[in-house]
Amino acid sequence: MDAVHTAQELGVTEEAVELFRSSDAIDLHIESFVWHRVFGYDLNRPHRGGVFGRSFFGHADFPTAREIGLAGATWVISTNPLRSAGGRRRAFEKNLRGLRSMLANAPGITHVRTAEEFRAARAAGDHAAFIGIQGGNALDDGIDALDLIADGSVLRVTLLHLTSSRLGTSSAPGSSRAGGLTDFGRAYVERLNELRVGVDLAHVSRKGFFDAVEVHDRSQPLFVTHTGLAGVYEHWRNITDEQLRAVADTGGTAGVMLQASFLGRRGVTVGTVVDHLAHIVDTVGEDHASIGTDFDGAITPPKDLPGLWAFPRLVQEMLDRGWSDLRIRKILGGNALRVIEALRG
Repeated sequence: MDAVHTAQELGVTEEAVELFRSSDAIDLHIESFVWHRVFGYDLNRPHRGGVFGRSFFGHADFPTAREIGLAGATWVISTNPLRSAGGRRRAFEKNLRGLRSMLANAPGITHVRTAEEFRAARAAGDHAAFIGIQGGNALDDGIDALDLIADGSVLRVTLLHLTSSRLGTSSAPGSSRAGGLTDFGRAYVERLNELRVGVDLAHVSRKGFFDAVEVHDRSQPLFVTHTGLAGVYEHWRNITDEQLRAVADTGGTAGVMLQASFLGRRGVTVGTVVDHLAHIVDTVGEDHASIGTDFDGAITPPKDLPGLWAFPRLVQEMLDRGWSDLRIRKILGGNALRVIEALRG
């Protein structure tokens, strides 16, 4: 789709469309694969919403990522906590094979592991697909379970998800406010560091967050791939300025997510999303802000950001605030790519 048509469809300038397409735009967290597993959601078919409108799923797919010009994304394998530890491990092995096969056979999609491979895919005109794990309990039946991802096929692991696990305590309601990482969780972080697999601290309790920071190899950057900022809107899902500074101190990055109820009380729009990005910039600088939408993660995004196809509206909002092209390019993907390169090369 040409820039003129896209700009008209989205109500933005051609400048916003072209800036997005020419940036190394990376979405740090997309959950579409879970719906493929649950009911056969076709990632090779364009989607513009699902049976629930913009809620839950229908936000992302491979053709739309290519058409809009999304250079890369982390496509995530989520974990069913109700399985046994061995069952979770077996399910993960199956799902990893399935996702890798899907990426290998999708037109214009390349599975990448490093910044160098990202750039090669980008030069070939392909969308660069990283793989992530949502919920470290996918591989928690022993530290040696992490040997399954020692080949670098997985970019990062989100330690906790919506339930507490053998690794530690989730930030979700109902979890212990005083709970942190277990001894096993600390050893898990150390092993991820050894493998140079990224440690993602989205979803972990605030105590668990700092437990991870304490044992983490400070020469490697930390991720918080999909979050809001408590400095804009206090919510159990959002990170504090202290947490944000801890990530920035490692050279890491925090990706702002698009679940509307985590970003504000009411009337959440693209402007609210940029408010959260602006808070990162104002607190720790423009080198630590990224995007991690959580599209297809059972979220309800703002009405004006209903899916991947609307990404240039974010760019337009940033342009309207007078942000420089350099800052916008960093936020869209430059910061994420710098972190990936520091971790993996």
